Amino acid sequence: MKVISNLIEAHIFREKDGEIEFLLLKRAPYQYYPNLWQMVSGKIKDNEKAYQTALREIKEETGLIPEKIWIAPNINSFYSPEDEYISLIPVFAAKVDYQSHIKISTEHVEYKWLKPVEARNLLAWEGQRKSVDLITEYFFHRKSFLNFVEIKI
Repeated sequence: MKVISNLIEAHIFREKDGEIEFLLLKRAPYQYYPNLWQMVSGKIKDNEKAYQTALREIKEETGLIPEKIWIAPNINSFYSPEDEYISLIPVFAAKVDYQSHIKISTEHVEYKWLKPVEARNLLAWEGQRKSVDLITEYFFHRKSFLNFVEIKI
C-alpha cells in the first residue's frame, strides 16, 4: 500500500466582535462527492509547496486573498480502496477580512459563512470537524497549547 500526500485543505475564517465564522462551499452536482459541503481543497501541482497550493486554491475557488495563513497542527487522512493508498493531507487556516467579497468557482454552487458548530454539522469527515475545533480553540478560546505556524505571505 502506498502513502501519498498530494492534496491540501484550507479552512477560511473571518472574525467580528470576538466571533468566528467559517466559509464552507457546496460542491457542484457533477463534481466528485457531489453536493458535499467542504472547506477549500485541492491538488498540489508539481514543484508547488503545500502552502502555495492552499493560497492558489483559495483564490481559484473563492476569489479571496487571505490576510494571514497558518499551518494547522492537524493532518487529515483517508484511505482509497480502489487505488489502495492512504492520503495524508496538510491543513491550513486562512483569515480573511470580514467584508471580503466571495466569487465561487464552477466547482461549487453555493457558499455559507457559518459559526463553528454549524460548520461542524455540515462537514462530512471527522478530520475536517477536528480542524474546525482546533482553529476555533486556538484563535478564539486561547486555551490551546497547540502551535500554529504562520506563513508569511
